[in-house]
Amino acid sequence: MNMVLFMITLSLALSLALTTLNFWLAQMNPDSEKLSPYECGFDPLGSARLPFSIRFFLVAILFLLFDLEIALLLPLPWATQLQSPTTTLAWASALILLLTLGLIYEWTQGGLEWAE
Repeated sequence: MNMVLFMITLSLALSLALTTLNFWLAQMNPDSEKLSPYECGFDPLGSARLPFSIRFFLVAILFLLFDLEIALLLPLPWATQLQSPTTTLAWASALILLLTLGLIYEWTQGGLEWAE
């Protein structure tokens, strides 16, 4: 119990010392460039609130969906060492077929087209 209390006290003291050192070494008087909202070197030319096309978000969501479903196939090489590799192959083939059908559906519906 004493060792645990010692470790907790030591870690708190170390974090307090590092925080104090950070505040002491940090620059406390930033210049006007650091206080500006854009640090790229030039003033903004127009409004930052331009509307995005909904197609961009649709393609991004479709990419995430297909990417996450493909990640389900990553443990497949280790799954072939199970007792019934034919069942594993059947499930993997069904998943690939489902992904392919989803991609064909999105393609035929025009979900992957940038131009309207």
